[in-house]
Amino acid sequence: MNASANQNKPKSSYAQSGVNIDNKMLALNAIKKMVGSTKTKNVLGGIGSFGGLCKIPSGPKDQILVSSTDGVGTKLKVAAMMKRHDTVGQDIVNHCVNDILVQGARPLFFMDYVGTSKFDDKIFSQIVFGLCKACKENKMALLGGETAEMPGLYPIGEYDLVGTIVGTVSKKELITGKSIRAGDIVIGLPSDGLQTNGFSLARKVFFDMNQMSPNDKLPGTNQTVGESLLAVHKSFLKPVTRLLDNKVKINGMAHITGGGFPDNIPRVLPSSCNCEIDRNSWEVPTVFKFIERQGKVDHDEMYRVFNMGIGFVLIIPKASLPALKTVFRSIRQPWHQIGVIRKGKGVVTYKD
Repeated sequence: MNASANQNKPKSSYAQSGVNIDNKMLALNAIKKMVGSTKTKNVLGGIGSFGGLCKIPSGPKDQILVSSTDGVGTKLKVAAMMKRHDTVGQDIVNHCVNDILVQGARPLFFMDYVGTSKFDDKIFSQIVFGLCKACKENKMALLGGETAEMPGLYPIGEYDLVGTIVGTVSKKELITGKSIRAGDIVIGLPSDGLQTNGFSLARKVFFDMNQMSPNDKLPGTNQTVGESLLAVHKSFLKPVTRLLDNKVKINGMAHITGGGFPDNIPRVLPSSCNCEIDRNSWEVPTVFKFIERQGKVDHDEMYRVFNMGIGFVLIIPKASLPALKTVFRSIRQPWHQIGVIRKGKGVVTYKD
């Protein structure tokens, strides 16, 4: 059935209640080519089955599957305000890639969930565009997903976006943090903004307390507030895998998401070690300074809610520093030496 014929059909009772299956199926068919472009050599079969098929890559017999699930959170409200939905798909893919990267895993495939009150094919197409863009950049397949139209559960004009990733790592290359020792160096990789956490507080400061609009200039920058808040959550796959491929020893890694420094870094710290962060070792981006100043947010709380410009942390032996410098110089990867591991009790401390 073509689109015009479909539009002339009488509205079904289900459509009258708020769920239009025909519209959704047309949109799903329209994005099949886009999703198909993410297919990798490990994918078996096409799109549309009840389950996606992907073989485990050939390699060591001790391969471990590593998986993670997360959502974009209230950053979606900023996307709705900006009427721009092509970045949030990239956000959730890259977020999930970083989560499994912490353990040394390479991504294999990704699956998404979009829940909404009323299906909008234009918004859906933008979301999928972002998902596909990031999947291709991270060299993995968008294997499938679920789109649910549930009027009454989600607010009109809003949606939720959640993703699940599966990757692999061999047992001997698994990074757990157990080898972290006092004297190790802490390396920070810069973020491009808030990534995907802290948006409830950020929205309160910008839009409620300071009555700003997404189109207002962020003071001290060339960006609007909306552009700054929608900055894409970076994937750190390329720089980290380049280190691993060059046999640079990494003892532990942390993705700086919700919980910031004090909640994420201890997830990989041995109980006998503290991580001392030198907060003067990098320039905190303007967006965080604005939130802290205009929102009157406690300085330590900022480092628990936000990434403060450091999106990913590597903990390496001192002897690995020259090799890390060489690799990062070759790919022009910016980095900061932001701290040191000391004897302690498994917590983050600050040096100001």
